[in-house]
Amino acid sequence: MFKLNKKGQALVEYVLIIALITVVAVAGVKFLGGYIKDAITKTSCSIMDQEYVQSKNPGEGTCKVKELE
Repeated sequence: MFKLNKKGQALVEYVLIIALITVVAVAGVKFLGGYIKDAITKTSCSIMDQEYVQSKNPGEGTCKVKELE
């Protein structure tokens, strides 16, 4: 009978798994991107000794120079 080549089948399975992981990662970043950006901004504000100003929308927060007391 015919001898089937299963190497191509394994390659297709790996490509499908990688595509699924990519879709999940992109969806996660799209959904959580603003919150991740805010966390990074908060950290950079504290490193630069500035005050974090929160915005209405996630990902739009900024740093503001602290006023002298």
